[in-house]
Amino acid sequence: MRSTRKGSFTRIAAILSIAGLSVGVSALLITLFILNGFERVISEKISQFDGHVRISHFLGQPIEPQITSLDSILNIYKGKLSNTKFIQKPALLRKGKFAEGIILEGIETKRVNYIKDILIEGNFDLNKNNIIIGQSLSEKLNLNIGDEIVLFDIITLNSGNKKLKIFKITGLFHSGMSEYDNSLAFTSIKNTNDLFAMNSKVSGYILNLENQTNYKSLTKLLSNELPYPLMVMSWKEKNRALFKWMDIQRLPILIIFGLITLVGLVNIISALAMITIDKTRQIGILKSLGLSKQKLNQIFLIKGLIIGLAGSLFGSLFALFIASIQNNYKLLQVPEDVYFMDFIPLDVNLQNILIVSIFVTFICILASLWPSLRAGKIEPSKALKYE
Repeated sequence: MRSTRKGSFTRIAAILSIAGLSVGVSALLITLFILNGFERVISEKISQFDGHVRISHFLGQPIEPQITSLDSILNIYKGKLSNTKFIQKPALLRKGKFAEGIILEGIETKRVNYIKDILIEGNFDLNKNNIIIGQSLSEKLNLNIGDEIVLFDIITLNSGNKKLKIFKITGLFHSGMSEYDNSLAFTSIKNTNDLFAMNSKVSGYILNLENQTNYKSLTKLLSNELPYPLMVMSWKEKNRALFKWMDIQRLPILIIFGLITLVGLVNIISALAMITIDKTRQIGILKSLGLSKQKLNQIFLIKGLIIGLAGSLFGSLFALFIASIQNNYKLLQVPEDVYFMDFIPLDVNLQNILIVSIFVTFICILASLWPSLRAGKIEPSKALKYE
């Protein structure tokens, strides 16, 4: 069945089929890599701020800094997670004639390790009355490291007993997420306790797992065991709308690029059909020599298998090449204030490659059935007269 002429029409048809299939496979894989990368970056940035699981009061009220039932539950995850207390309250930041509402989060020293990567200037020294703010907020209010600012407890602003505290800016952070960069500030848990007169109480607990994939089981366990009014919420639940939107976007994108792959499969059917027509005389000769329909079908199925494997291989290699180039050189840039990142990341997933390759190869084998059945119906007597 293999063409003996170097530039034969059937060989060109087979090559074009492999090329078309490779384009479809690479397009589908690159799309999956982009979706994986986008979700990973968003997940990392959100969990960096929110932690994997947060425990707080259902009505937002302060809770005790030590919960016996929580300690006993977390013993199951001993050595596999970190547990830090936090205080989070709205405050008014004032510097001269400028004022801005912010969210002040008081954190413990061990929590600094989870957010120090976003520090772009200064240091994370939370001793004394030091504070770290977002770079966007500093630019908006023309603030610099070393400046002193005044924070007010918003709840007491209209009362005769205003609560305020003077802080010194010691660091600027940048996450690429405007929601955090424009409104969030960090200081020590002691400073927030003093400003808001929390009487040593806290807003809640932040739990970070070594293995992020276990957040669902931890959330379920805590929700079942902790008493009301304590509320347990994972970082994905807190940002449910965003991740729901990402899931909705994934399906139509995959359908569109899946159709591109389907076009490649149609080309395979056409190519094999043309091979059948072109090789009608040879098929007739082989059948007259005793070639069975089963053997003939096997020839076409093997042809489909080869095209499927070749298309999957070249498509996968091209997708890996594009992913490597983009991740190393960041050629495709995006506006950070819209996408929470400044370039398009491509996360290579071997499982994606394997699933797509197996699926495409299987479909190619199925696509070769129709030409093989058609070839099986060729009568040797008529085929030998075919030119």
